[in-house]
Parts: sequence; structure tokens; C-alpha cells
Amino acid sequence: MVINLALNSIKSALGDLLADVLYWPFWWYSRGLLKAAKFCLGEIKDQQERLGLWVWLKNIFTPMYGQYDWEGRLISFLVRLVQVIFRAILLMVWAVLMFLLFLVWLTTPVFVIYQLYLNLV
Repeated sequence: MVINLALNSIKSALGDLLADVLYWPFWWYSRGLLKAAKFCLGEIKDQQERLGLWVWLKNIFTPMYGQYDWEGRLISFLVRLVQVIFRAILLMVWAVLMFLLFLVWLTTPVFVIYQLYLNLV
């Protein structure tokens, strides 16, 4: 009886393992792909919040330090313009990196299967 129970347990475990292996590609390109896309878009949004790009854009015409004369307004505008340009470039670089990470997610199974094929043949 103990041997029968052990054999049934092994059979069940191997069946679950086989089912997981067969289900993995479908998960990778369905729910896994959706999770990866949400992660990458969330990271871009979080980086935008860390950089505060929208805050800088919203206040681009507001004078800094209460300097309402034309020199203060000009200097404030130029400083904020440089900040907006620099932060926008950083955000674009981050977005490209997240896009590349998403592409790695897409191509990893194909690359692994290709490498297995090359090594087995």
C-alpha cells in the first residue's frame, strides 16, 4: 500500500511537471507578457514621477524665488528649460531601456529553444 501511494504521488508530481512545462509557453506570451508590459509601463511612469518632469513643465513660466522682474523671469525660464530638456532626455533613455527589456522578454524563449536545437543537433 505504501509503495502504491508513493507511485501515485510520483505519477501525480510528474504529470503536474509535464503540464507546467507544456503550459509555460502559453503563459509566457499571454499573462506573462501582460505582466511584463505592465511592469515596463509602470517603471516609465515611476521614473517620470521621480524626475518630476510634469512639475517642471507646469512651472516653466513661474519665476523662481519671487523674482518678478524681467531678468528674474528670463533666468528662471532658461534654467527650467534646461531642466526640462535634461529630464526629458533621461526619461527617453529610461523608456528605451524598458522597451529593450520588454524585447528581451519577448525573444528569450525563442533564443533558448534555438540554442537547445543547436546544441542537440
